[in-house]
Amino acid sequence: MSARTLDGRALAQTLRSRIAAQVSAWRAEGRRAPGLAVILVGDDPASAVYVRNKRTACDAAGFASHHHPLPANTSQQQLLDLIATMNADPTIDGILVQLPLPPHIDSEAIIERIDPTKDVDGFHPYNVGRLALRLPLLRPCTPRGIMLLLEQTGIDLRGQRAVVVGASNIVGRPMALELLLAGATVTVCHRFTRDLAAEVGAAEIVIAAVGKPGLIPGGWIQPGAIVIDVGI
Repeated sequence: MSARTLDGRALAQTLRSRIAAQVSAWRAEGRRAPGLAVILVGDDPASAVYVRNKRTACDAAGFASHHHPLPANTSQQQLLDLIATMNADPTIDGILVQLPLPPHIDSEAIIERIDPTKDVDGFHPYNVGRLALRLPLLRPCTPRGIMLLLEQTGIDLRGQRAVVVGASNIVGRPMALELLLAGATVTVCHRFTRDLAAEVGAAEIVIAAVGKPGLIPGGWIQPGAIVIDVGI
């Protein structure tokens, strides 16, 4: 059986073009552009790349981008106060705090301060809970993007054996919830999984979300399986 590449970049470009057209139509009606606020604390190189990519995507879509670079010694209270201001700002529709944060800041406290209706990362407990209850509102971006990519294959996910390798709050856990919502039979593998090769080998869909190149050899994958690697 020949392999087929799922082109995430092409799908992303299609979605961005569609969103840009919608924003353009809104502006033509005299409505303001959606506003996204992005907060970056410190100078982590990987985080800087993510934030730069998000700003580029905002510009391409016609969004109003509000960039807030903060020094690494920013206090937790200062960050909480900034988010409270953004929550009350009617021109800001989405708030994104780039993770990870410096160790002196409690990430969960920061995420919980964001208005759930502006939580575009979908990390607020309210939004995660709605996803778990099959009532999704704002959904974690990477898992949602993977689901859109899977939809492009035309496969019926109901009953499919899916394995998610990685149990992070950012990708692994919400990915499992998305697959459950779609009707797949889901197994989540993590550092305590006894036989990763056996779990992966039994899967019809494999989502690798651990950021470790070479962790899953090609020989583990059954013929015809769909494999998606989460990474940049």
